[in-house]
Amino acid sequence: MSERRVVVVGGGVIGVACAHYLQRHGWAVTVIDKGTIGGACSHGNCGLVCPSHVLPLAEPGAISQAIRSLLNPDAPFRVKPRLNLGLWLWMWHFARRCNRRDMVTAGHSIQPILESSLAEYRDLVERERIDCEWQKRGLLFAYRTKAPFEAYAATNRLLAETFHAPAQRLDGDAVCELEPALKPGLAGGWYYDHDAHLRPDKLMSSWRTLLESRGATFREQCEFRGFDRMDGQVSNVLTSQGPIAADAVVVATGALTPLLSEHLGCRIPIQPGKGYSITMARPLRCPAIPLIFPEHRVAVTPMQSGYRLGSIMEFAGYDDTISPQRLELLTRGATPYLHEPTAEPVVERWTGWRPMTWDSLPIIDRAPVAENVWLAAGHNMVGISMAPGTGRLIGELVSGRPPHINPGPYSLKRFQ
Repeated sequence: MSERRVVVVGGGVIGVACAHYLQRHGWAVTVIDKGTIGGACSHGNCGLVCPSHVLPLAEPGAISQAIRSLLNPDAPFRVKPRLNLGLWLWMWHFARRCNRRDMVTAGHSIQPILESSLAEYRDLVERERIDCEWQKRGLLFAYRTKAPFEAYAATNRLLAETFHAPAQRLDGDAVCELEPALKPGLAGGWYYDHDAHLRPDKLMSSWRTLLESRGATFREQCEFRGFDRMDGQVSNVLTSQGPIAADAVVVATGALTPLLSEHLGCRIPIQPGKGYSITMARPLRCPAIPLIFPEHRVAVTPMQSGYRLGSIMEFAGYDDTISPQRLELLTRGATPYLHEPTAEPVVERWTGWRPMTWDSLPIIDRAPVAENVWLAAGHNMVGISMAPGTGRLIGELVSGRPPHINPGPYSLKRFQ
């Protein structure tokens, strides 16, 4: 019997994860990308592997922040005013979910894939020897002022009682005892000791090398152009480099997936959520623990070979320009918290589009266009955190194996 052939469209972390687990199930894998493998949002993100991020972006109070951002160009969470029916329909659905009941329901569907991914990362690092600067040092939320620090206690109580994922409370300068890179005088912090972090570009490079050593093919600058179909099945993926024969296809194109709706046979309600990062040398007083400053929406990732400030959420469409003003929000936001918030030299200033669904759940399902086409997209701000769990689930579904987690919550049917 000839080897089954699968084409993965999209060479980001989700696509490469899908390729890994499909290869495990015996598929001959070809990954195509219109740019470079790992060159989009999988490149410059903060590299956090965070099972603590159980709760969705759609939470009570989120829509009021979005409305206020319309009048504030410096807001870290910003919606750029423009006439776009798709955006405002997305925002309407998002607003409907900004309540406690829907937040908790979404959290129960987010948690299994986060926990699956953390377990799979351990296997990738320990057994597969993927070199990605993996560190399991937890994640610390640090607060400058008392009111938001105390307000988070209710969220922590919810995480502890409903999701069994509590944080350790640290009052005042106890945060500096845990992380000496922080300035004294902060209100406090909440520490999640089960989280981990890695260097995304090294993850992508090492993972690709591993898959290629086992026979996978990667094609860069290879643009997807459609399908050849016969009897309800795709037989070839049409690309700028010619047709590629396929017995199955996985489309993992992140924030660009809505642009392929015509080929997929359905509308994909994903909005590009623009994020920024600055990568630089490690400061002399570099944090050991990854940090998030919720009051300024800035994340800090201390990697073994570098140091990154990131975050910001901007709904500005497919705008790929790098705004100096938005980058300044990162450095300005980190300054009140850290003895050395920046260092020289700056290695890279980056922006990318996160694939945002209105309920914060990914789409992992069969596409309507054909029986053998599958979707793996819409991982919001936690693509790195969800990638191995998603890849394992796709490998099971495409191969007709029992899924290790319930795929129902990630179905396209929820948008109908």
